[in-house]
Amino acid sequence: MSPKVADPAMRSALIEHAARLIAEEGRDALTLRRLAAEVGSSTMAIYTHFGGMDELRRQVRIEALTRLAQHLGGVAASDDPVADLVVLGRAYHVNATSNPNLYRVMFMERMPADEAGMPHDAATFQLLVDSVARCVAAGRFHAAEPLALANQLWALSHGVAALQLAGIVDADQAAATLEGLCANVMVGFGDTPERLGASFGRARARIPLAADDGPPGAK
Repeated sequence: MSPKVADPAMRSALIEHAARLIAEEGRDALTLRRLAAEVGSSTMAIYTHFGGMDELRRQVRIEALTRLAQHLGGVAASDDPVADLVVLGRAYHVNATSNPNLYRVMFMERMPADEAGMPHDAATFQLLVDSVARCVAAGRFHAAEPLALANQLWALSHGVAALQLAGIVDADQAAATLEGLCANVMVGFGDTPERLGASFGRARARIPLAADDGPPGAK
């Protein structure tokens, strides 16, 4: 029987299964009956927790963005802004591979017009822009518009995550590729190989750059 009051476990299950259906089969695969069958409940459970399918789809994206924000928000600032930026990139990758279906919904599905510009989205990206701005202010990167540099770093991070999620590269190859790309791009931004090497060493001491975290099924 469907619950008469909201059940956090059911709400979470509905979001997770909805994300999987969208990620694996596209938005059209997500229907009331299909989702209810996936979670072993009635269609009324969806109305109980979300009021309908439109809000459920919106909450799937919000959950994806919330988890990304939790990963990125856990990166503390240090005296080395470049090391912080490397750790931030690794946190982004860990989130993508730990939450593959939510990540695909967030960044690999066309965003509906009514969900564009969601506050969570702007807030998470601003963390990256601010981190890049610190590197510019510290003289590690050439004077440049932080937003432009952040977009380039985001593109390479997303590309590596997408390759791993598609099974084209394994977790260790993805980690090595991400580090190599970041190093090459950051030298292009103006950092020196010597200072960059020291920053990567500090970053490795804070979070593994080898892909040995996240649930086995997400790698």
